[in-house]
Amino acid sequence: MTDLTRANKYEEENRIDKSEKPVFHVTPPVGWMNDPNGFSIFQGKIHLFYQYHPYRDTWGPMHWGHCVSEDFVKWKELPIALAPDKDYDAAGCFSGSAIETEDGHVLIYTGVMEKKGADGGKEVVQQQCMAIGDGIYYEKADGNPVLPAELLPDGFSREDFRDPKVWREEETYYLVAGNRNGSQNGQVVLFASENLKDWRYISVLAHNQGKYGKMWECPDFFSLGQKYILVVSPQDMRADGAEFHNGNQAAALIGEYDRQTYHLREEQVVSLDYGTDFYAPQTLETKDGRRIMIAWMQSWDMNIKPAEQRWNGMMTIPRQLELRNHVLYQYPVKELDRYRTEPVVYKDKEISGHCQIPGVRGRVLDLTVELQGGDYREFTVSFAGNEEYHTSFRYVRATQCIEFDRTFSGMERDAVCQRSMKIKNAGETLKLRLLLDKFSVELFVNDGVQTFTSTFYTPLDAQDIVFVCDKRARVNIEKYNIILDGEEEGGDLFERV
Repeated sequence: MTDLTRANKYEEENRIDKSEKPVFHVTPPVGWMNDPNGFSIFQGKIHLFYQYHPYRDTWGPMHWGHCVSEDFVKWKELPIALAPDKDYDAAGCFSGSAIETEDGHVLIYTGVMEKKGADGGKEVVQQQCMAIGDGIYYEKADGNPVLPAELLPDGFSREDFRDPKVWREEETYYLVAGNRNGSQNGQVVLFASENLKDWRYISVLAHNQGKYGKMWECPDFFSLGQKYILVVSPQDMRADGAEFHNGNQAAALIGEYDRQTYHLREEQVVSLDYGTDFYAPQTLETKDGRRIMIAWMQSWDMNIKPAEQRWNGMMTIPRQLELRNHVLYQYPVKELDRYRTEPVVYKDKEISGHCQIPGVRGRVLDLTVELQGGDYREFTVSFAGNEEYHTSFRYVRATQCIEFDRTFSGMERDAVCQRSMKIKNAGETLKLRLLLDKFSVELFVNDGVQTFTSTFYTPLDAQDIVFVCDKRARVNIEKYNIILDGEEEGGDLFERV
């Protein structure tokens, strides 16, 4: 029995019931999930792969899990695509990307190998490998690794050389990967090929300048509006004022792409999310020209899931990106709207004190709260609550900050519970859109100028939503349940192929 067959057999025999998991966010069938991989369109369908360890609920030898969708919301599980079963990837099939070609669906991933070094110790080498498939089953290329570490310039790290993102421009394929330079600082290196098999080094597309963390993981490079954006996930990043508080961060470098030097001239660097659980985002472009991003909804350093839970990790809702007036917006894909049901709408409602509003409760929903005015100083949206539990966002008007608190969400571990976010370009009104899906919240502020993503594992009988206001606030409220194909909360999202 091959390693891939064994992994698929184990998954089939240990698959976790859908009722135990979120409704409209991707989760692993069993075991551990991290970075999104191979987010792409092939033969008209949306494919999402991910870093996967089926055998335990902790990180381990990396496989590629796989699911497919027609609308970014409802996903079908497919067989595991890759297992670490070759000499060049025996220590893991690490992150990468995918692209549709005439020969099939091509996966480009990092193969990790360990060997004995000259000093007798363990030496790790990361190289880029290829597999080709039909959208369900994949075969690794005979010529792997197609982009060996030896193609890097002298002094560049062979141990930290991973997470390739590939795209095509006219007759040439390009690839960016995360790397460290001779000073052990993070950079993104650029390669080119005409056939995906024979690669040549082009340039250092961008580097961290000694201030944006260290190793840059999971790069993604694309044009948006009139600019180019390089998405990176820096490790070991220090906070800078109100920005970059996660250590393992996700950032966007926005600027001009110099095609003569193949270098990004950055004009601004922005946080992609202000919450506790957002990392390793990856994007694709749809047929209608939208740029869609998905990310791992968890933090490396804050694993707060209950010990008895046999799955670990989930993805964000896919988000559309737009660049308007030099501001990067992100908001849930429009396809989610078709699953919104049972609307509850209040206009110009006055809220003071503690207030529960008829029809506004639950753990799987889309809730928008728009603060129109009033003499309030603080306004709080508390959710996933009952007599024992709650999680909340509090808006402090004087400082124009939103404060998140999951202290009473049921956590039993020492982890970050509170975090604040300074609102950009704050005005008289404030619009908060919350997506709740059992164990997570994604907050979109003022139509996506900023986002805040966090997990919490409160018991599911905590369904209350409470509004708290120190004086009086005038608000618009719009709430929808999210139900997939007529199924209630906890219904079967994933259909096995």
